[in-house]
Amino acid sequence: MNIIVCAKQVVDASEIKIDSSTNKPILEGISKKISDIDKNAMEEAIKIKDKHGGKITVVTVGSADAKERIKELLAMGADEGILIPYPDKYDYHVVSTLLAEAIKKIGEYDIVLCGEASTDLFSGQIGPKVAGLLNIPQITYAQSVDAEKDNVVAERNMGEKSVTTESSYPVLITVTKEINEPRLPSLMEILGAANKPINDWSADSLAGGLEPKIETIDLKGVSMERKNIVYKDSLDESIGKLVDNLAKEGVLG
Repeated sequence: MNIIVCAKQVVDASEIKIDSSTNKPILEGISKKISDIDKNAMEEAIKIKDKHGGKITVVTVGSADAKERIKELLAMGADEGILIPYPDKYDYHVVSTLLAEAIKKIGEYDIVLCGEASTDLFSGQIGPKVAGLLNIPQITYAQSVDAEKDNVVAERNMGEKSVTTESSYPVLITVTKEINEPRLPSLMEILGAANKPINDWSADSLAGGLEPKIETIDLKGVSMERKNIVYKDSLDESIGKLVDNLAKEGVLG
C-alpha cells in the first residue's frame, strides 16, 4: 500500500498574541509545529501500513525550516519526506496545485491522507482541491477508516449524523481529530529519522508560472472588548436582566 500524507507546518496558535496598538497578530518568534490534524492523518497512515505493508511519503509545501517538522513525521513512521519551498506568492490554488503535481511525480499511490483542515486557517480547502486536480474520489471528514485490499470504507462525521462511504483506490481521505491519538516516537525512532531522506523539489520544476488567485489584503485580530456590566440585584432579577441584555445583543434568539 503506497500512502501519501500531505502535511503543513503552522505556527503554534496558543502562543499568538495581538498587538494592542495595531490589532495585528504578532507572529515573529512563535514556535512552529506540524498542524495537529495532519498528525492524525500520519497516525492513520501508519495503521494502514502496519496492516498491509508498503511505504509512507510525506509531502509539504512550506518554508525551508519545515524540514525539522518533517523529521517529526519520519520519526513517527513515515519513510520519506518531500519539501516544496513556498514560491514568492501563493494561495490555496498554488499550494494545492503543487501538492497535486508532486503526487503525480511520485507516481503510483493508493491513498492520499490529509487533515480535514489546518489549525492555523482551518479552511478545509486543500484536500478537496488536490482530489479534484488528481481526478480521484475523495472521502472527507473521516472519523474512522477501514482499508482493505481492494477498497476502503470510512465513516464520515457530518455533524448530527455519520455517513458510511466506500471507495476503490486511488482515493484521497481527509480525517478528523477524533479518528485516533497520534503516537509519540521513541528516542530511537527520533534518532533513526535522521537517516531517512527528505527531498527538495522546487515549485518551478513541478508547475512553473503559477499565480495566486486570491490576495490577502490584511490580517487582524478579533476585538475582544468587554462591557464589564455587573448585576447587583437579587439573583432572580440579575438573571432576568442578563437574559434581556443578551437577547438585545443578539446572543439569544
